Amino acid sequence: MSDPATYVLTGGCHCGAVRYAAAGRPFYRTLCHCTICRGTTGAPAVAWFTVRLREFQFIQGQPRSFRSSAQATRTFCGTCGTALSSRRDGRDEVDITTASLDEPAAAAPEDQTYSRSRLPWMDGVASLPRHETTRPRS
Repeated sequence: MSDPATYVLTGGCHCGAVRYAAAGRPFYRTLCHCTICRGTTGAPAVAWFTVRLREFQFIQGQPRSFRSSAQATRTFCGTCGTALSSRRDGRDEVDITTASLDEPAAAAPEDQTYSRSRLPWMDGVASLPRHETTRPRS
């Protein structure tokens, strides 16, 4: 891993069993709409950022992994199920789920990928009513 004094993003799963550190500036910061991301997370889209493989390490616990396609392996917490990473075969980079960061705003998406698979109702999300916490009971 690169010198941690340069730039380090930290994060982990919801329950705290698995933690990671990513050194170096993130790139390919995206919001992915592909059917694989949706199917493996149950979310309408997944935000990702990428770092070089040598700049990433799990620093606490070990995630579980599975082949999500013929070309890629994903990791997740075996206890709480949080999606953590995806790595395509033969590449020296790893994609990390942005929302698993301690400070997700540090790697906000800069584009959207697989927009051809975008759920049509995502277009109206910004206009939906907003509630600061849970919605009020009627």
